[in-house]
Amino acid sequence: MSRLQQSATPKSCKPVMIFAVAVNLGIIGYFKYMDFFIENVNAVAGTDWPLKHIMLPLGISFFTFQQISFVVDTYRGQVPKYDFLTYACYVTFFPQLVAGPIVTHDELVPQLLDVDKKKVDWDNMAKGFYIFAMGLGKKVLIADVFGGAVNWGYGNILTLQSTNAIMVMFAYSIQLYFDFSGYCDMAIGLGKMLNIDLPLNFDSPYKSLNLADFWNRWHMTLGRFFTRYVYISLGGNRRGNLRTYINIFIVFLLSGFWHGAAWTFVIWSVLNGLLVIVTRMFKKGFDAMYPVIGWLICQVYFSMSLVFFRAVRTRDAIEFFKQIFHLNFTKVDSNILLAFRTPLLKLLFDGSTIANFMPFIYAAIYYVIALVIIIGCKNAHEKMVAFKPNVRSLLWTVFLIAASVLSFSGISTFLYFNF
Repeated sequence: MSRLQQSATPKSCKPVMIFAVAVNLGIIGYFKYMDFFIENVNAVAGTDWPLKHIMLPLGISFFTFQQISFVVDTYRGQVPKYDFLTYACYVTFFPQLVAGPIVTHDELVPQLLDVDKKKVDWDNMAKGFYIFAMGLGKKVLIADVFGGAVNWGYGNILTLQSTNAIMVMFAYSIQLYFDFSGYCDMAIGLGKMLNIDLPLNFDSPYKSLNLADFWNRWHMTLGRFFTRYVYISLGGNRRGNLRTYINIFIVFLLSGFWHGAAWTFVIWSVLNGLLVIVTRMFKKGFDAMYPVIGWLICQVYFSMSLVFFRAVRTRDAIEFFKQIFHLNFTKVDSNILLAFRTPLLKLLFDGSTIANFMPFIYAAIYYVIALVIIIGCKNAHEKMVAFKPNVRSLLWTVFLIAASVLSFSGISTFLYFNF
């Protein structure tokens, strides 16, 4: 029988499917949530069970979800008969293994088996390097710079005051976007070098005018997974508005737990889920808003929700908001400004008149650059479609890779390591 032959799965295999899904959930539960479980039992029951401090395998949330999707689709009779080596290549395909996107068998395995894709394609190689360089630049040249300000801010919450807290809040929103989208761009670029097309994971989400549209553009493959295997299984939007809203809430709740073993992630997901539900309930009103107002509400609300996403503890997030709403506006702290004094900007502005009169010029330049890229530039998919191998694209690729490599001496934060 051909390994590409498809056949129906007998209902008697349902216990096997449930067992396989349970094993995958059990593995991720042990590695990722055991200490979280112990902490909460100790807090509620007054016990003193020691934490296990288990090392989290890289990318466990991504490859376990791929395995779960494979198992469920196999039970549904949607998976051709692959040999074990093909399955293993699908699960361990390295470009997207650590930080996504989450791929399904039907979009990756046929490409792995395609003989024509096992030859070097120099056009794809050029596109791959170009997109990889873009992702590397996003991560190292932008996300890590903002990360310096964020790390200092969340390490000194009690002394922030309003101006600094607001700057740090938006800095983290920018850092997270460029960090995660940068890693996904690098994965797409590496895949393209190997003649493999990986799915788009970010469709310019910070251009969204409401939070419902935002979540259709942010971490799209995770949303697709929950839609296919949770939302639709719960009935989707087929059982009335109330049931639809409950299903949406469940999906966001699970998404919060997926991101991390802490109540801060749950609160973050609940806040976003509630506004998505409100957006659907009052769709006409949100659609009638001026685009700028809708955009501001979406971006400010999401950035504020990320305070819980970034804070180590819930009380840290609450204290962070206290710093904002004390409305004690002061000068920007020099430690925040120091994070943006990169070697190039120091060479351009140190000792200059403008730096003396406007010490915040370093940070202002980075915030403006980030906003221009977020709002005015095409995403990786759009750039890859329009890509032409020429001298300009070559020089831009070389510049981004060289500048990124020269910046490796700094400390880089891998935000999605724990996801």
